[in-house]
Amino acid sequence: MEAPSMAEVVLFHHLRGLTDGVRAFAGGLRAGGHTVHTPDLFDGALPGSLEEGSALAGTLPERGWEEYDGMVYAGISWGVMTAQRLAQTRPGARGALLYEACLPVTGQWAIGPWPQGLPVQVHGMSADPFFGGEGDADAARELVGLADSAQLYLYDGDAHLFTDASLPSYDAEATALVLERSLTMLAAL
Repeated sequence: MEAPSMAEVVLFHHLRGLTDGVRAFAGGLRAGGHTVHTPDLFDGALPGSLEEGSALAGTLPERGWEEYDGMVYAGISWGVMTAQRLAQTRPGARGALLYEACLPVTGQWAIGPWPQGLPVQVHGMSADPFFGGEGDADAARELVGLADSAQLYLYDGDAHLFTDASLPSYDAEATALVLERSLTMLAAL
């Protein structure tokens, strides 16, 4: 019997940086036998707030990310912008895992159409003021309506960055379910 092939994933962190909680989440994906890269976009800085992280993000140079071609692209909140852009524009992308954010796939702010057959999961809390209140949940619903390989998972609650065990917003039960569902998708690639 042939061993299942494991996926290679790049996980882009949120505006609070590459926290221990992001590293732990990546570890949860690695526990499924997958290789997970976690580039530190802030070079070790851990902003104390989303506002501080946003200011730091505004100073970053644009990168090409060629070293991550042909992978599954994953991102948490702000990291979804990079992950989704790469998933939608890189030939050879294997899939996308979008945590707590989703960009539009049609309209003025869209990157472009979702690639035919590219699997994607979107995870977010239904009452999260960012995900639910700023249009990300609506963008995810649209993506599910347009792409046959898209799944949206909504979790009860209003926390943002609920998958980061190092922050007060962490929800262990919801994160366990996010990881279980993500590992199911990765195992199917």
